[in-house]
Amino acid sequence: MRAVHRFTVRAHLPEPLRALGTLAMNLRWTWHPPTQDLFAAVDPEVWSEVGGDPLRLLAEVPAERLMQLAEDEDFLARTRAVDDDLRRYLTMPRWYQQRLGEGAELPASIAYFSMEFGVHEVLPNYSGGLGVLAGDHLKAASDLGVPMIGVGLLYRSGYFRQTLSEEGWQIEHYPVIDPGGLPLELLRDEAGDPVLVRLAMPDDRTLHVRIWKAQVGRVPLLLLDTDLPENDDELRGTTDRLYGGDAEHRMRQEVLAGIGGMRAVRAYCRLTGTPQPEVFHTNEGHAGFLGLERIRELQEDPGLEFDQAVVAVRAGTVFTTHTPVPAGIDRFPVELVRRYFQDDSAEPLLPGVPLDRVLELGAEDNPVMFNMAHMGLRLAQRANGVSELHGKVLRKMFRHLWPGFGVEEVPIRSVTNGVHGPTWSARELGKLLGESEMDSGAGLRGMQPVSDALLWELRCSLRKRLIEQIRRRLRRAWLERGASDLELGWCDSVLDPEVLTIGFARRVPTYKRATLMLRDPERLRSLLLDPQRPVQIVVAGKSHPADEAGKAMIQRIVRFADQADVRHRIVFLPDYDMALARYLVSGCDVWLNNPVRPLEACGTSGMKAALNGVLNLSVRDGWWDEMYDGSNGWAIPTADGVTDPNRRDDLEAAALYELISEHVVPMFYERDADGVPGKWMSMVRHTLATLGPRVQSSRMVREYVDHHYAPAARSVRAVAADGYRGSKEMAEYLAKLRAAWDSVRIASTEMTVLDGGTPLLGGQVEVSAEVDLAGLDPSDVDVEVVVGRVDDSAELHDFVTESMRQTGVGRWRARVTLPHAGPAGYTVRVLPKHPLLSGPAELGKVVLAG
Repeated sequence: MRAVHRFTVRAHLPEPLRALGTLAMNLRWTWHPPTQDLFAAVDPEVWSEVGGDPLRLLAEVPAERLMQLAEDEDFLARTRAVDDDLRRYLTMPRWYQQRLGEGAELPASIAYFSMEFGVHEVLPNYSGGLGVLAGDHLKAASDLGVPMIGVGLLYRSGYFRQTLSEEGWQIEHYPVIDPGGLPLELLRDEAGDPVLVRLAMPDDRTLHVRIWKAQVGRVPLLLLDTDLPENDDELRGTTDRLYGGDAEHRMRQEVLAGIGGMRAVRAYCRLTGTPQPEVFHTNEGHAGFLGLERIRELQEDPGLEFDQAVVAVRAGTVFTTHTPVPAGIDRFPVELVRRYFQDDSAEPLLPGVPLDRVLELGAEDNPVMFNMAHMGLRLAQRANGVSELHGKVLRKMFRHLWPGFGVEEVPIRSVTNGVHGPTWSARELGKLLGESEMDSGAGLRGMQPVSDALLWELRCSLRKRLIEQIRRRLRRAWLERGASDLELGWCDSVLDPEVLTIGFARRVPTYKRATLMLRDPERLRSLLLDPQRPVQIVVAGKSHPADEAGKAMIQRIVRFADQADVRHRIVFLPDYDMALARYLVSGCDVWLNNPVRPLEACGTSGMKAALNGVLNLSVRDGWWDEMYDGSNGWAIPTADGVTDPNRRDDLEAAALYELISEHVVPMFYERDADGVPGKWMSMVRHTLATLGPRVQSSRMVREYVDHHYAPAARSVRAVAADGYRGSKEMAEYLAKLRAAWDSVRIASTEMTVLDGGTPLLGGQVEVSAEVDLAGLDPSDVDVEVVVGRVDDSAELHDFVTESMRQTGVGRWRARVTLPHAGPAGYTVRVLPKHPLLSGPAELGKVVLAG
């Protein structure tokens, strides 16, 4: 018999245990061991059965046990202590408040938008690294006291649950999730009614949206839900699945995330008295439409014109993209955008916002497509990639939006991702090393007194715990594939707690090359089955339901791992999630990552492994490119310049096999008299000491505060002061530039070597130029001389710039010290100049000498 409706009944707690309900609803418990231990003490057996989910624990523990605990003075005292600790955590000044006390000019509030948030597996609202990164961002913001509001969607089926067919093919399952059973609270108004957000949809329909709040420590996370009877079936399904559906479904989701998300933030702040955000951070382009909603708001109140509103919106927007290739950018047909943003309908989505200006913001070379990344960059004064290498890739990828500028001048910076130490560090490691807060950012204190033997013993215990978990999961996976319990006795001896264990776990798109290890199956087999020094490998990951090539990769791995002679040495674990990830990143010895360089934007799973003393074995891509130092793991050589992908994979696979067999394996199995691998432990110590502070999300969030949020707050206040006088002045300046820019000319240039003779490194030259500013005032521009290396196509590289001074009407001059020996060149250029610009390249306008 099938239920007509699904709902969750929450436990009624005795009055003395009410604090348990409060503790269960604040997701700080996900990274706070004392709170976890408190819940485990309620009923250890049930706690284990519910997978460490406090709400399920309280719902399933027998009522008699709760009544017993309500009279247990020791337990009640312990509960009060944990509850008091949470209250202190939520109210005491932290790093951000200290910065404010020191006079730092910081935003009163920041809104952080992301399409997914991976806070914990009990809230399955994520697909992979992007969502987990967003969850770690909120946790670190909470720990640092950063006043942030998270904004996303609540998916009724999450991403998907993964099982395998008998043939090893990925099968997707979409279980329906009841928000009432999750650590969520429905946002209600003063009368107790649910707060609703409404959005006008095509065909004269209205999308009704309610708002759920998850509390992530100090940070509220607002999740929008369209599963309401007021919506028709199509609109009701807007938040059914993460990254599912066709282009129109994705368009509705992104309109909801951006525009609906902004309206939810406004409603939440009004209702709770929280300061309205000054800075808006979009994690990838999915929520980029929030900028259009802010333009609408500013046109309504205080009545700005469109261009003036754009200035104000740009000042307070930070745009982060994780995409390393153009094919990964969200793009929509222009006609679909017209359908949603038509401004002549009876009830437009954004009243007063002209459709033609919206389309300009997302314009690209293909006139029939709307580019979300282009809109994100055009509506954000500050943009960044997620590793140093990724920033370089982005500057090349988007340089066409800044024509005439050097690649290094493209105003896209980098903030390398980080991971949340208290979430991803094994508790046992913190206890052993005497580190009470793994996310302190100061490295692992107290590590020196810990002997190699003790640290090795811990690493071995974590490996053993992982293998026990693998055996349980593997048996369950085989039962789901149709096997009988009678034929699965071999699962109890899969993997060996004494054998070098390599982990590979991540999403499975083709560029991550999950099957590179299978390039030479016999060579892999020889590594796995070596009688003296064997290797064992754990693989996990999901492929997008529409990615047939990725699913074929999974099947190939599964079929290899199914073979009777190797199945005790290599396993594929389906349904990779945060729970499994915590075991893997702490229990493996080596973390393998072999993407096609430079297609990995960051790759944070290796950071989580490094926090636990796991050594990385990776292509120098993403974060590893900047943090590999030769002693914290191994860099897989890359076949740069080889254009044939098959030959490149052959070469890099061979390099991987050689690294494992000639370097990784010998070091792991070379033991001293006590059975401890001394050289290996030296690398483990070095990894913990040097990478520990650098891979933390606390470091990442501090960088965002210092280099993005604080400057954005200053920009916002500058443009908004005195009735948005700055926005109005900047809009006037931009209009003046547009009218004159095409007529600005550099008529002539001349270079003179000072002191005569041949130009010498370190010597000076004087450059003069005649410039026609076409009616612009000299204060409106910066006339620069650019000197640097020159290649065969006359392109300047490694250049320096020097502002020129006006020496007469239309005449400019500057002296420059020659920075390089060898072939050199110079040019003169004219750039916009205004105190409200973040830099000379911001507007993408430059006039170069002919």
